[in-house]
Amino acid sequence: MATTHPAPALPFSPERLPTGVLVDGRWRPASGGATFAVHDPATGEVLTEVADGTPEDGLAALAAADAAMPAWRAVAPRERAELLRSVFETVTARIDEFAAVITAEGGKPLAESRAEVTYGAEFVRWYSEQAVRVGGLARTAPGGANHQLVLRRGVGPALLITPWNFPLAMATRKIAPALAAGCTVVVKPAGLTPLTTALFAEVVRAELVERGLPAGVVNVVPTSSSGALVDPLLADPRLRKLSFTGSTEVGRVLLRGAAHGVLRTSMELGGNAPFLVFEDADVPAAVQGAVQAKMRNAGQTCVAANRFLVHESVADEFARGLAAAFDDLVVGPGYAPGTTVGPLIERKAVDRVEEVVAQAVDGGARVLVGGDRPPAADLPGHFFRPTVLAGVDPGARAVQEEVFGPVAPVVTFTSEDEALALANGTEYGLVAYAYTRDVDRVFRVAERIEAGMLGINRGMVSDASAPFGGVKSSGLGREGGEAGIEEYLESLYVAL
Repeated sequence: MATTHPAPALPFSPERLPTGVLVDGRWRPASGGATFAVHDPATGEVLTEVADGTPEDGLAALAAADAAMPAWRAVAPRERAELLRSVFETVTARIDEFAAVITAEGGKPLAESRAEVTYGAEFVRWYSEQAVRVGGLARTAPGGANHQLVLRRGVGPALLITPWNFPLAMATRKIAPALAAGCTVVVKPAGLTPLTTALFAEVVRAELVERGLPAGVVNVVPTSSSGALVDPLLADPRLRKLSFTGSTEVGRVLLRGAAHGVLRTSMELGGNAPFLVFEDADVPAAVQGAVQAKMRNAGQTCVAANRFLVHESVADEFARGLAAAFDDLVVGPGYAPGTTVGPLIERKAVDRVEEVVAQAVDGGARVLVGGDRPPAADLPGHFFRPTVLAGVDPGARAVQEEVFGPVAPVVTFTSEDEALALANGTEYGLVAYAYTRDVDRVFRVAERIEAGMLGINRGMVSDASAPFGGVKSSGLGREGGEAGIEEYLESLYVAL
């Protein structure tokens, strides 16, 4: 397994980025004047300081969003659509700038960061097209005595809480449908990667100003204390919608907080994705798909394959092929030429991955490749080598928990029923992957799998035009596709 040596960081000019709180169209310092540091995970060095938003800043942002809501809801759908289309074109034209910021604060290889910009921008384009397609209903009541009219309108000011691992795509996946539906927003970006979200918000802010539209439509409040900021917002009757992407544990806390105001909620929570390889699979293709499903962002994605459930007849072939593919990956800073696997986001993430691997090995698993950190003298940041584990006990933490790192545990099965029992034997149900040539089996798996998404003979499912979300403890609601804008709309029934 190759490693790249630290290279000079890509041109990064934090002084050109907004680092304050955005309230009512103006970037300003936090009300208390405090800041917190944003680090480069490839080196641990500080990139810049960002305003540490307070509860007062959050409430000011909500006040701005609430004040702008009537005027924004009244803006013609076509005008909202054209604004979003212009934002899409701006982000696409500035792909290198956005990718550089994503890599600097998140550690992704530049190629992955560019792919995120393309993916994230696609949500803006998609919802620019959906803004003018919000349907309604007009019909004669069944009894014939009156007519029924159903209007659709934005639900109200929305609090959007985004994760660190896709700082652009997760922001656009929430902001774009909210704006298309006629909602105003308060965005709380992840404290680990707030710069990309701020850069996108500045693009939207500038577009709003240029068009003479309400300044408080998009507000952003970074903070180092999420609970202190969010709790007062959830308790405020002006807030009508909450959308969160993150862990199931935090999601449960937010749902309890949202219950008081009976808020509309969207929750995209944790996962423990099974990757099933049946005995009739094209094993080389499955290996290729497994690398794609596992190793994006060094395994730090909610849709990353977490458990590799492989039929015993092809398990050795698959494990050897996956180990060889992992061994070809190049570990290093995301801005270094040739890097295919960047760092984990912070030191404690590396510590956790190391513990999970050690526990699996203590339980009898074999390390086929990786299994440790690269020497700090070569890579001083938060790195862990891509790892394949064979002979893993199904009860190991590597199988039972969402690892969120570059570790692929291989577990064998003997029958389709056993495979599905293993796949469904978790509280999570975000996504699953399956490799098989049997068309009948494809439909059996689709009917029995407990997941919100299923990839068949492919290691990637995400698409801006498709509904993204899970079942069980993996969340509520959907983002993307036609379903995504529905999360920000309410119905008004008029009896005529």
